[in-house]
Amino acid sequence: MKPAVTYELLHVDKNSGARRGVVHTPHGDIQTPVFMPVGTQATVKSMTPEELKEVGAQIILSNTYHLYLRPGQDIVKEAGGLHKFMNWDRPILTDCGGFQVFSLGPLRTISEEGVEFKSHLDGSKHFFSPESVIKTEEDLGADIIMSFDECVEYPASYEYTKQSMERTTRWAKRCKTAHTREDQALFGIIQGGFYEDLRLQSAKDLIELDFPGYAIGGISVGEPKEEFLKMLYYTAPLMPENKPRYLMGVGTPDYLIESAIAGIDMCDCVLPTRIARNGTAMTWNGKVVVRNATYERDWRTT
Repeated sequence: MKPAVTYELLHVDKNSGARRGVVHTPHGDIQTPVFMPVGTQATVKSMTPEELKEVGAQIILSNTYHLYLRPGQDIVKEAGGLHKFMNWDRPILTDCGGFQVFSLGPLRTISEEGVEFKSHLDGSKHFFSPESVIKTEEDLGADIIMSFDECVEYPASYEYTKQSMERTTRWAKRCKTAHTREDQALFGIIQGGFYEDLRLQSAKDLIELDFPGYAIGGISVGEPKEEFLKMLYYTAPLMPENKPRYLMGVGTPDYLIESAIAGIDMCDCVLPTRIARNGTAMTWNGKVVVRNATYERDWRTT
């Protein structure tokens, strides 16, 4: 059977790692490089699906952690999956919720089996395992789903980062075993913090598992820009050339450009819609804060 998601490489720039490609999915093709707007709870806040199409959005990211808590995977599944639930007929990617769970700090406890955590909404206790996360993502029904990983904080010791990376690999194997839907593509996530040898080992181990796509996780987590760039340009070439390359959690213009130059195909971030809701627009001339007094009597429409 043909894989649910495939990648077609169209061009590689000889002077950098930048590349052009197409990601083929059950809900249409994605021209890359691409930025994915984030609809955390099955909606990109303040925008309708029609408006998203007007601005050229090809694919939307939704978050497993938040949808699991509210409205619940059973509600989304009963509605016919995320595409029906959010009235979006183009591709969707769901992340695994790992970043959200691990950002809960003292509200979560990590073990080999998974992560026990308290809801940020009401304090109720929950448990995520690789198997339960895959079940949730299959119920949500996105075209691309992510394996469950641990995103370590910055900075983190070499010893802990190594343990975490190895656990992420074991979890990836469990995710692949648990994954049953042939109309979804399960991507692996490369971890290893800011240690090149750990990134290399993570990439090797996950490539052996033969996922249809790969992501770089655990960077853009508060580190200095030079550290981000160093790890981005080191890790991207380790990823298979014939499969999609996804850099998680990147949304500022400078980081997006650097990512494309490094050969990344897909990026996502809540930043553009978050700052837009608070009256800020990103333009060729820098940020424009429309709430500033200088625009009080500015009637321009363009």
